[in-house]
Amino acid sequence: MLDTAKRIEDIGPQPQSFNIEEGTTRNSDYRSVTWSGHYLQVTLMSIPVGGDVGLEEHPETDQFLRLEAGTGRVQMGTAKDNLTFDRDVSDGWCVLVPAGTWHNITNTGTSPMQLYTFYAPSHHAPDRVQSTAAVAASDESDKPADWSVQPEQVPDKHG
Repeated sequence: MLDTAKRIEDIGPQPQSFNIEEGTTRNSDYRSVTWSGHYLQVTLMSIPVGGDVGLEEHPETDQFLRLEAGTGRVQMGTAKDNLTFDRDVSDGWCVLVPAGTWHNITNTGTSPMQLYTFYAPSHHAPDRVQSTAAVAASDESDKPADWSVQPEQVPDKHG
């Protein structure tokens, strides 16, 4: 059982095991990085009612997201003003975002939307915790570890 007073610590590219469903539903931070490997990263997210993940596009990063609690609306497309993929999602749904695709998930429910995401390659600083989307947006030092394998540096785009 996960200790509610203790978050999951990112130990870098070492073997790790934890209950991802429990960790995700107990996470109250906008973003909490829980494991950073050489090629993959796991983060937990909590999106408040009416909030969203944030419209963005990762040119060189595939992304997997899974909702563990709450309801939302996922939108994706070839441009930030051309989001032709539009679906309602809820607990148990996954969202697969190909590299180069603009995407966002908005919490349409009445409680926080709890989800986890896998980035390949790593996208954030190991063990990074950002309490809100505003904190995350202003975090200029949120970069993958030097030991992570990264493609050519093509900057992400935000809407």
